[in-house]
Amino acid sequence: MSSRTGPVLFEAICTPARSLGRRGMVMLSVALLGGAAATGGLFLALGAWPVLGFAGIEAGLVLFLVSLHRRWSQRSMEVLLLTEGSLTIRRTDARGRQREFSLDPYWARLRLEERPGRVSLLVLERRGEAIEVGQLLGEAQKRDLAAALGAALRRWREPAFDNPQLREDG
Repeated sequence: MSSRTGPVLFEAICTPARSLGRRGMVMLSVALLGGAAATGGLFLALGAWPVLGFAGIEAGLVLFLVSLHRRWSQRSMEVLLLTEGSLTIRRTDARGRQREFSLDPYWARLRLEERPGRVSLLVLERRGEAIEVGQLLGEAQKRDLAAALGAALRRWREPAFDNPQLREDG
């Protein structure tokens, strides 16, 4: 991990949206297993008993894949950290692997690229190198991150100094 150089001026933690909580997962499981049981029961009554097993296997596979996706998305995150010396992007993927990028905040330029029909692309550029940030976010969250990070970079590049001796009302 990187060593911090000075106080934290901006920090953003980006995580994927998790719209299906614990209660939602239980409701999905009940609905899916109930539907599979009803379908299997109907085919059992019609004499096509092998369909009952396939319906159960299919429902179990769907629930396994949904729970696997939920577990992986809980690990994914991206942390943007602006200090006086650097702008650090730390990513953790679904498998828990971490990657870290460090940029000089003075030379980093933020660009929000519109893509019709898709979520916008938020890119930090420096000297021909581009790093996409906010990959886990939706459109609205990406725009909020662009505004907040852009404002933080501007404040860092153009600090406002307050000298009480130079005030006119003093």
